[in-house]
Amino acid sequence: MMDYVIAPPAQPAVPVHGGGLFPVRRIFCVGRNYAAHAREMGHDPDREPPFFFTKPADAILTGGADMPYPTATQDLHHEVELVVAIGTGGASISASDAKSHIWGYAVGLDMTRRDLQGEAKKMGRPWDMGKGFDHAAPIGDILPVSESGILTSGAIRLIVNGRDRQTGDLADLIWTVDEVIAALSRLVRLEPGDLIFTGTPEGVAAVGPGDVLEGSVAGLPPLRTTITE
Repeated sequence: MMDYVIAPPAQPAVPVHGGGLFPVRRIFCVGRNYAAHAREMGHDPDREPPFFFTKPADAILTGGADMPYPTATQDLHHEVELVVAIGTGGASISASDAKSHIWGYAVGLDMTRRDLQGEAKKMGRPWDMGKGFDHAAPIGDILPVSESGILTSGAIRLIVNGRDRQTGDLADLIWTVDEVIAALSRLVRLEPGDLIFTGTPEGVAAVGPGDVLEGSVAGLPPLRTTITE
């Protein structure tokens, strides 16, 4: 047995619909994977190769818990996304085989300190502190693919304070989930426990303390969180 010199951190995990916990190893996110969102962010939505960024595994926020408004920002944005939970690892996975690596799906929010991200872009610096802060990845319960089936279409929606803020369809992904898994697995070996946030539709905007966010994707268990001081 290895003797740790400090207590090892707790294992981050997401509840599974129906019982159990899905241990989280890493969180990957795909940038600008809906054409309309690419345009609203000032970019050409042409089918350029997908690019990825990460969040810490312990950035997840589960069980409908409140999200404290993060420090060092005046411009916190929401991005509702389909999250893919990887159950079988692999490298250089083919798009045709990608489905066999999916364990389940969830609704997620890629919360973003947009002012910090924008400053980093202008200065040619990494986005890490704009994307990878504490509680930056609220997520609903994971639904096993055995219950959901493979998702290639279906509504994706975010309601803020009872009003629609983001709406779209999974069929509008520029890069399909299969293609995302294939592309990412050429860069790193995927392992069981990895989560992939697959991109957000248009309508991203700022939220603040007191705002209630409710996300839904194609019949998956819903996500709800309230921003607090």
